Amino acid sequence: MKEKIARVMQGRYGVDSLSKFLLVCGLVVVFGAALFDNVLISSLGNLLGWLFVIYCYFRLFSRNVAKRYAENQAFLAKTYKIRCFFYRQKDILKQRRVYHIYQCPGCKQKIRIPRGKGKIEVRCPKCSTTFIKKS
Repeated sequence: MKEKIARVMQGRYGVDSLSKFLLVCGLVVVFGAALFDNVLISSLGNLLGWLFVIYCYFRLFSRNVAKRYAENQAFLAKTYKIRCFFYRQKDILKQRRVYHIYQCPGCKQKIRIPRGKGKIEVRCPKCSTTFIKKS
């Protein structure tokens, strides 16, 4: 079965970030449209959602790899700042398990202090201001 799928997909573009985004958006719009009682909103939502899903599958089975690659690169370029924001938030959440993160009262620089060291005197590496914090 795996070999048959590999043979069908040979020479085709396949799944990328834009395709995943289109599929998720399409399904969210379809399920969101089902919540409305208004027939017009519900039918337009269904139509729009299914258009997203159909375009996702069109991209998946497309043989024009260069064009699909260019579309995905444009999508990644436009969503770069949003993705970086969420990656940063995820990294900060990971660090909060091991470190306390404080701001220097002088220059507002963020400083990481290891947890579990008791009350310590912190020296800002940027402006050399010292302050006492619990770690």
